[in-house]
Amino acid sequence: MDTKKEIIIGFAVGIIANTFGTLLYILLFSDIGIVDTFNAAVEQGHIGSLLALGAILNLIAFFGFLRIKRDLRARGVMIATLLTALVILAYKVLF
Repeated sequence: MDTKKEIIIGFAVGIIANTFGTLLYILLFSDIGIVDTFNAAVEQGHIGSLLALGAILNLIAFFGFLRIKRDLRARGVMIATLLTALVILAYKVLF
């Protein structure tokens, strides 16, 4: 049970870091609002790129967990990153 809990914590951190990274990227590099930027990215087919740039913060979480010897949490972050990659792939293939 403890193993699953650690992986779930890492997964949650990965999803939160990705979301925060995407929002941070939009706030720093977009002249329009968050919703307008997101809608424009969807319309122009750049949503995958936007999500991938947001996933950069997962690197910090991943290596941070490895540094403090929390390998299972790092595994959870990796799973969240892979899930993001699969979502981007599915979006590119289906839309």
